[in-house]
Parts: sequence; structure tokens; C-alpha cells
Amino acid sequence: MEVPKDLMYTREHEWLRIDGNKGVIGITAFAQDQLGDVVFVELPKEGADLQQETTFGVVESVKTVSDLYAPANGKVTQVNKELEAHPELINQEPYGKGWIVEVELKDANDKNGLLSPADYESFLQEQNH
Repeated sequence: MEVPKDLMYTREHEWLRIDGNKGVIGITAFAQDQLGDVVFVELPKEGADLQQETTFGVVESVKTVSDLYAPANGKVTQVNKELEAHPELINQEPYGKGWIVEVELKDANDKNGLLSPADYESFLQEQNH
């Protein structure tokens, strides 16, 4: 399972790419694999405040509906409008074109509750046993 080394992760299988005070959020390859074919994504509004570990949207697949949890505190500056017409991008490119939102982080140095790539890989191993 792909776990890019330049991202931080949550136990709910979201990822966060930090670039200065900006962050991009998506779901991991593991999450999209568990969901199956994604058919709908409920996105937050631009300008919405995200609170770490609270829901900010929903991903619906042929199998289930799953809440999206914010990996960090911030304000939504952009949503991936491509997902409205092409939710399958989450399955095809979870770390690329399947990104969900971009946020202005309240504190880019606050990594409390986030997992490093190595820690996330260990977490996945534990889930599979």
C-alpha cells in the first residue's frame, strides 16, 4: 500500500501535505481501497473553519458512507470541485488529483495527533492483524 513520505497521516486514514502555512487534505490509498468505488463526495464550503478530529465532509462509495475528519485546524481556502463530477479521482489518484480540500493552517508546526509515514505504516500493519 502506497504511503508517500512527504505527508502526515491520521488514524482515520486522512493525509495532510504541509507547505508553509497551507495544507492539502485527502484520504489515503488504504482508505479508498476499503471504501471501494467512490460515487459522491460532500465538500465543505470555501471559508469553512476546520477543527482537528471533527468531520468536514463525507465520502460515499458503492459499499458505505464515511465521514472525513480534519487532520488539523484551519480555514478552507479551496475545495477540489473536480470531485463533484469525477469522485472516482479519489480511487484513481488519492495522493494527486483526488485531493479534497486546501486549508490555511492555524499552526503548521502543530503536528499533535498526526502520524509520520513510518508510524502510519506501523498503524496499518496493526490494523491487518
